[in-house]
Amino acid sequence: MTGLFVVLEGGDGAGKTTQARFLDQWLEAWAVPHLLTREPGGSWLGSRIRELLLDPDSGPISPKAEALLYNADKAQHLADVVRPALGRGEVVVSDRYVDSTIAYQGAGRVLDPQEVRRLAEWATDGLVPDLTVLLDADVEATSGRLTSRDRLEAAGDDFHRRVRQHFLELASRDPGRYLVLSASDPREDIAAAVRRRLAPMIGIGPEPSPPAARMGS
Repeated sequence: MTGLFVVLEGGDGAGKTTQARFLDQWLEAWAVPHLLTREPGGSWLGSRIRELLLDPDSGPISPKAEALLYNADKAQHLADVVRPALGRGEVVVSDRYVDSTIAYQGAGRVLDPQEVRRLAEWATDGLVPDLTVLLDADVEATSGRLTSRDRLEAAGDDFHRRVRQHFLELASRDPGRYLVLSASDPREDIAAAVRRRLAPMIGIGPEPSPPAARMGS
């Protein structure tokens, strides 16, 4: 039995973590075996890499070193967390995956996105999500929501504009696998749109909870 791999992507402040929690609650209500995880930081090694990469007090990290560290996180995350869960037939929901590395370390850091893509494909053995939800957010709007900034969040608006544009380019190349939503929409509307897209892939209803649960509440 093979599971389902769902990824939430988008810029900082777009609401990925909120939508990941909504998905977690929906799958829990329908008793669907699932796993909620994130990159970087979803494995024991990833948690340490995350500290190095995002801590504002970390020393200067070259763009290539940054890309290599993110992909080391991916390799461990896939080996320890994602592939075992998929092998158990679970729905894996990940807050960020390969597209973030291509957009941030490729376009954002002005490395060759194709080289970064090849590195990420090697780190993940080419595992592609079944569905990627891209929350598209205006950089100026999301910038004002960030009260404390990690290393990447503090990289500047030009950096984040390049990241946003590359996310959209990635989605345009494979529209059948992407669901692109405006991050400025009400978060409940976004969650409902994600459920409508994902429900037939899992074989459950798009409602937040099954009818029996609602009747018993």
